[in-house]
Amino acid sequence: MRPAAGKLIRKRATVTALVAALLCHAGSNAGAADIDALYQSDAIVTGTGEANRAIGFRDCLREVLVKLSGDPTITEAPRFAAAEAKAGSFVSTFSYRDRLEGIPIHDEQGTHDLTCRYQPATLNPLLAELGRKPWLSPRPAIAVWLAVKDQKRRFVLTRDGSESPYMADSLEAAAKPLALSTVLPDAATVTARKPALDTLPQADPAQLFASATQTDGDVPLLGTLVWSDAARGWIAQWQMDAGGKRYRWQLSGISFDDAFRNAMRGAARILSGNGAP
Repeated sequence: MRPAAGKLIRKRATVTALVAALLCHAGSNAGAADIDALYQSDAIVTGTGEANRAIGFRDCLREVLVKLSGDPTITEAPRFAAAEAKAGSFVSTFSYRDRLEGIPIHDEQGTHDLTCRYQPATLNPLLAELGRKPWLSPRPAIAVWLAVKDQKRRFVLTRDGSESPYMADSLEAAAKPLALSTVLPDAATVTARKPALDTLPQADPAQLFASATQTDGDVPLLGTLVWSDAARGWIAQWQMDAGGKRYRWQLSGISFDDAFRNAMRGAARILSGNGAP
């Protein structure tokens, strides 16, 4: 081999190793950032005074414990009330952001986002005291297959459809506080899977999820959302398979915002290993 060629190969090998190391380091940083986000929460407060801050600290503690454990029922633990009473003592640092920054002063001026940050060394022992543990493993993207029936229409919620963009936004908003992500199918996938979708939520998840590459999701959540005048709201039914078990739960007489919050809280409890919704 000629010396020049040998130098070129060694140089390429060095560059390749360097790129691999940088990618690995970037991945490590991304993982650390994801975990840091689990130890952070937000609340809306109407002022920056001590009394309003105390309210915000309680709201932030509730949110961060639910998000970190993946279990919404943690707030029902026997010792939770005592922890909530001293919520500020668990906060490492906090900051405010004026929600109306840059907007001319009016009656609602003074509303802020309060962000609380916590240390694992402080929060993890509290979780253990409440009978829970941190859910630190990567959280799967949830592929949501939802059949909707209102007073006039019947449709499957899609990411590129025009049936109800407000529902899609609401679903995303319900997932965010739990550090979850959702993926809706596109209209073409729904058309292809229509025979199975007609049987939701009794459909076989494996059959529906055969097109996972088109939804980019990891775990399927099947559901129906039906408007009921008698119930004065929506009737939501959900189904998820995990750990070799099939979970079903429902709620009635609710808004679709509440239906999606119920779905995400139930999914988080299942996927975190904390039990049925």
